[in-house]
Parts: sequence; structure tokens; C-alpha cells
Amino acid sequence: MRIDALQTPALIVDARRLDENLRAMSDALPGPRLRPHVKAHKCTALARRQARLGHPGFTCATIREMEGLAAAGLGDDLLLANEVVDARRLAALDARVTVAIDSPETLDAAADAGLSEVLVDVNVGLPRCGCAPEQAGALADRARARGLRVRGVMGYEGHAVGLPDRSERERLTAESMQQLLAAHADVGGDVVSAGGTGSYDCNRVATEIQAGSYALMDTAYDALGLPFRPALYVLATVISVARSYAVADCGLKALGMDHGKPSIDEADVWFCSDEHVTFAPRRKLCVGERVRVWPAHVDPTVAYHERMRVVEDERVVETWSVDLRGW
Repeated sequence: MRIDALQTPALIVDARRLDENLRAMSDALPGPRLRPHVKAHKCTALARRQARLGHPGFTCATIREMEGLAAAGLGDDLLLANEVVDARRLAALDARVTVAIDSPETLDAAADAGLSEVLVDVNVGLPRCGCAPEQAGALADRARARGLRVRGVMGYEGHAVGLPDRSERERLTAESMQQLLAAHADVGGDVVSAGGTGSYDCNRVATEIQAGSYALMDTAYDALGLPFRPALYVLATVISVARSYAVADCGLKALGMDHGKPSIDEADVWFCSDEHVTFAPRRKLCVGERVRVWPAHVDPTVAYHERMRVVEDERVVETWSVDLRGW
């Protein structure tokens, strides 16, 4: 099938760019140095490609992602890098399961469910989950007292990974990792898990990097000058043309917009509404033409779609289910 036969909006993956991105990251972070984060693509077919490149462990954001990877035979070492207060579904998985904890309540949830391994999640600057660094040791001691194996610590320098100034990105990453190392000194264990696509090459502390967006990329990360290229776009159809603008059938329900407006080749995007993107093309367009809409944030964009089409030379060579969507 050629892509011009697809119903739009359609989620498209450029097969060559995806392969180049996967190999570039695998060369930079071989084997267990990379723990790919599946929240960026939510697709077991893509995760299999990452596993074949030598990455035995995966990072997940939801229980559903953990279940899907385990069912697909990719459960050698799964980390739920998120706090949960009911872990019973995880205990049933045929997989090695590690969960993040940052409180007595999430610790007890893991122990009560019969799980055996945890990482202590430490707040290293992003005001999200994670205990204070000085609380990490006591939490680890309590976990061990309940019979849990504490593998180490994790922390996410999410406030740094998207900064366009590399020197500032490096500085904040280093500050965050100093806090994580201080916590690790109190916690112990072999694992220091951190990082993301934006800091993969300037985080010199973590034993493993939880990068995900590098595989498909988006325009926000592309602005950082990383050695990965956008490999995912939404194919849309021009449905209306006016004197100074055009409209295509790809809007808020097909795009993650939290990192800003999408981009369209040879055009200036004005705004998106529920089912439309309004843009000013720099060449004449006709109703029925196709345009490529490049998202600013790949993770939520993928989650809006049931499938992604893998394309080579304008032809669909594979169709992958976005099978880790939902909760």
C-alpha cells in the first residue's frame, strides 16, 4: 500500500530514520547502559527492535505497559519508574519486576503485593515523584526490613533534559546527579537509574539511562541538535484552502500539544483545533493534497493512535499496533 491510500490522520514512521536512531543510541549506550522507556512509543513491535540491539531491560510508566511487555516475552527486567499504591496486577506477571518507591505507602504496596525488588525514587529537582535525598536511606532500610531487595536509586532530571543551552543542561544534570549520588550512598545497591533523551550523553553518573524519545523523536528534542532525527509524523489531508491559509484534518485529538505547536514542511502553523490544523503554506496547495505534520511531543501523540504505519519510499511495509496504550 502506498501512503497516499491511507485514511488520514495516519501515524507514520520513517523506517530508515527509526533504524538510524536506534543504532545511534545503541552505539552510544550499549547493552544494559540503556533501559529504553516504552512510554514514548507504547509499541511492543518497536520494543522488540530495541531488545534485538542488546538492551535487556525496559522502563515503563504504567502497569499496562508492564503487562504488555511481559505478555510479549520482553519481561527479562522491567522497571515501573512510577509510584503505585496497588501493585497486585504486577505480582501476577511472568517477568522480573522492579517498582519505584518514594514513601512508606508505596513501599508497603510493593511488599503487600508480594513483589521482591524496588528502586528508591529520589527527587533531584523536578517537582514530581521522589523522596527527598536525605530520606532515601531510611526508606531503603524500611524496605529491607519488609523483605524487599533494594536494587538502588532512580531520579529524573526532567527539568534539565529539554533545555536548548547545552552548557546549562549539563550543569543542571550534574547538580541533580550529585543529589542522586548522595542518596545512593545511603541506599546502596548496584543501580543508579536516571536520564532521558536530552541528557543521555551528559549524564556521567547513572549506570543506566531511561531514554525513550530518541527512537521516534519530535520537534522539541530536534531543536537540541542531538544525533537523532524525527522519524514520526502524522499524515494529514488538506480539506480546505483559502487565500492566505489552508486547513488539514489533523488537530488536537491526533497531536500532543503540551510542548507547542506542530510543524508542517514549507508552512507556518497558526493553530490547532479539535480536528483541524490551520496553517499558512509557502507554496500553492490544493484540496486533497497530503501534508506531513511533525509533532512537538512524540509521547502523547503516539498515545492518541491505535496503530503506526512503518514506511519506506512512500510504501507501507509494516503496520504496528500501539498495543501498550491505556491503563
